[in-house]
Amino acid sequence: MRKMRLGAFMRPTTIHTGGWRYPGGLPDANFNFEHLARFTQKLEAGRFDAFFMADHLAVLNMPIEALKRSHTVTSFDPLTLLPALAVLTKHIGLVATASTTFEEPYILARKFASLDHLSGGRAGWNVVTTSNPDAALNFGREDHLEHGERYRRAREFVDVVTGLWDSFADDAFTRDVKTGLFFDPEKMHVLDHKGEFFSVRGPLNVARPVQGWPVIVQAGASEAGKQLAAETAEVVFTAQATLAAGKAFYRDVKSRMDAIGRSREHLKILPGALVVVGDTIEEARDKRLLLDSLVHYDSAIASLSIALGHDASAFDPDAPLPDDIPETNASKSGRERTIALARREHLTVRQLAQRLGGYAGLAFVGTPASIADEMQAWIEEEGSDGFNILFPYLPAGLDDMVDRVVPELQRRGLFRTEYEGATLRENLGLPRPSNRFFPG
Repeated sequence: MRKMRLGAFMRPTTIHTGGWRYPGGLPDANFNFEHLARFTQKLEAGRFDAFFMADHLAVLNMPIEALKRSHTVTSFDPLTLLPALAVLTKHIGLVATASTTFEEPYILARKFASLDHLSGGRAGWNVVTTSNPDAALNFGREDHLEHGERYRRAREFVDVVTGLWDSFADDAFTRDVKTGLFFDPEKMHVLDHKGEFFSVRGPLNVARPVQGWPVIVQAGASEAGKQLAAETAEVVFTAQATLAAGKAFYRDVKSRMDAIGRSREHLKILPGALVVVGDTIEEARDKRLLLDSLVHYDSAIASLSIALGHDASAFDPDAPLPDDIPETNASKSGRERTIALARREHLTVRQLAQRLGGYAGLAFVGTPASIADEMQAWIEEEGSDGFNILFPYLPAGLDDMVDRVVPELQRRGLFRTEYEGATLRENLGLPRPSNRFFPG
């Protein structure tokens, strides 16, 4: 039986807009290092593969009436937080989101190589292309890059970063005290990259990462995003809300890998899944209803506007979603999923907004056994290789997953009881990449 992989998708806490208000919750957890450290250690006790931290390069572009209700208005910089968490953990992977749209390849290559060394080989890079127009304004641009251009830049960006990680052979640093030779210059490569978007000389002034390369994670679901994933990603974070959609996405991306000669096992597909646990299914559903009720309508309609890339505040809240919503340069896959959800479930604008205002994606709501049943179906029917778990509220939602669902998965032989290796790659069953300049 295939073993599932489990990541924890953190922002750096819960994704659900009402989660910070849930009874027994920790409203300040998003910016409280003590809480975040405890969450990460609990995830490691549950043998999770990775702590997966999302990030934004701007305060969310929503009306102030909605923004003032959002717990994600501030959070730590991932590449500042994760090295601190690395010191307090030994096994769990540490995955940071970093943008190819507004960052530079050299500095990101340096930061992720450093995190990999500091953590003993547990770093991962979630490669994103930023579509938030407010982020562009923080980097001296009036507008963000067009969708296709963002992905061309991302493809070149990944090539440059991985080339920089290969600047030195694994055995380049001899540190021979007797001869005075610190490193072998024949085992250092100057990248000298000149492309459409970047000119980067190199070499990187950090030794090759412990894992060769930190694990490459990607989340795009558009055609360009799926192709980028098939070519470069080792973990894909997806947003399919049904098993049928998950199976279609799985077949699509894995077949793209077949076409370019990559092994299917070298990419793990992990849809995000909100997990709400109860002693009975009815109790779990009641918890979800309470959670969603804590989302204010101002936040809900703003979330719908962001998903559509269009101001939804003028829509009739008790009517269906209009058919003539204009396309924009925002995320195409997110817009399409939102419209499809409204049509599939015949939701009014108000109902759709409230769903999106909380969390509208894949959710497992039930008992530990019923949740394990659903997860097992996704693995056995090739809808995924595991899940990126989204916690509805903290700390109770995390505790429920680790203390109640994980043991049930372990009892069925679906999930590890101990970590398999020392690095994130080893635990995910991914190969260590060879150095393109110093093979062998």
